[in-house]
Amino acid sequence: MTHAAVAPTPYESAAEAAARLAELTGVERHDIALVLGSGWLPAVDALGEATAEIDTTDLPGFSAAAVAGHSGKIRSIRSGDRNLLVFLSRTHYYEGKGVAAVVHPVRTAAAAGCSAIVLTNGCGGLKEGWQPGQPVLISDHINLTGTSPIVGANFVDLTDLYSPRLRAMCKEVDDSLDEGVYVQFPGPHYETPAEVRMAGILGGHLVGMSTTLEAIAAREAGMEVLGISLVTNLAAGLSGEPLNHEEVLEAGRSAASRMGGLLSRVVARI
Repeated sequence: MTHAAVAPTPYESAAEAAARLAELTGVERHDIALVLGSGWLPAVDALGEATAEIDTTDLPGFSAAAVAGHSGKIRSIRSGDRNLLVFLSRTHYYEGKGVAAVVHPVRTAAAAGCSAIVLTNGCGGLKEGWQPGQPVLISDHINLTGTSPIVGANFVDLTDLYSPRLRAMCKEVDDSLDEGVYVQFPGPHYETPAEVRMAGILGGHLVGMSTTLEAIAAREAGMEVLGISLVTNLAAGLSGEPLNHEEVLEAGRSAASRMGGLLSRVVARI
């Protein structure tokens, strides 16, 4: 009688990917992870010297990048005495691969030794006065995906999910930084003007299609979380203009040097 193979848990899959990562990069342990969202790609060069770059598909459990403006690469960077693990793309919930696939990079980073993670994204901004190309610290989130990456009856406290310590550190680096509540919609369609108004009524300032599930998984894994949104456009209904993805990438390109400088200075202090 044959027994069906038992599928590995998400945590076992992450440990396997982390072991392969160490093998391919020659870096036994990474310290800080960064996930770069839409438009953030040009900022990565400011972080330090890449000691290795691999395709996401070289690691078990990862899939190829599916979104324009995301490179399907993982870079290991030496910054001072730290090893940074930089994901140049992410899997979005709207790709339909399931929530475990969305948070697999975060769990892999935790298994690789990272004690802190910087989650970035490109998003729509609701606050008056915010301009495209402006970075905003995430102070809290509202998860409208209707799902969670946590498996089973594991009750994880999210009270101070977005580290007050790391946010204060960012403001020491750049005192002009504003902060706000990020609202994740499932996507991939942009929000309607009515949905944007709803997000504002609920207490949101930033709207996008990523980050919250990754942040929850990072907290579950015991990592300190810093979230930074790049306001790439005014949210639907605020500017009177239609939304498009090219606008998102263009805002990222024009803000790249500021983002790179911000990230490199913040990472040095984490």
